[in-house]
Amino acid sequence: MIKKIKRICEPRTFESIYVEYAKDLRRFIFFKTQDLDEAEDIMQETFIKLWDNCKNVDYGKVKSYLYAVATNLFLNIKKHEKVVRNYQKKFVNVSTSESPEFVFLEKEFLQKIEDTIEALPSKQREVFLLNRMEGKTYKEVSEILGISVKAVEKRMHNALLVMRTEIGKV
Repeated sequence: MIKKIKRICEPRTFESIYVEYAKDLRRFIFFKTQDLDEAEDIMQETFIKLWDNCKNVDYGKVKSYLYAVATNLFLNIKKHEKVVRNYQKKFVNVSTSESPEFVFLEKEFLQKIEDTIEALPSKQREVFLLNRMEGKTYKEVSEILGISVKAVEKRMHNALLVMRTEIGKV
């Protein structure tokens, strides 16, 4: 008798995996994040990564793969938040002999920059933050995101256009 091997890349199999593990995975991530939206985003990203790598994942190890990917995504988000906090501290901790008006305008300008970055479409924001805040090269960003260098360049170009337009309205 030939034993039938389940293929994760088959839509029905993938759907059954999603139905079986999505709820528990979301709960697991929520326990770590304490943020339902973030947990949902990480869970969705985890299943996207499973679909992208379905040919390389053994059906018998799919549960451990999902939890490992979800944990890594969570840790990457926390690492990125730490980088952003450290970057922000550079501006807050610098003592200055500037006038109060200048300090106020500077803070207002920084807030405008943060708001504009936050308003960028997620793909552009991701590329912008990795390149400009974390100092990654376009090649490193392309490897992290699994896209071409040209795609990184295009997203960065569009992000910079938005930044120039929005910041120029000050």
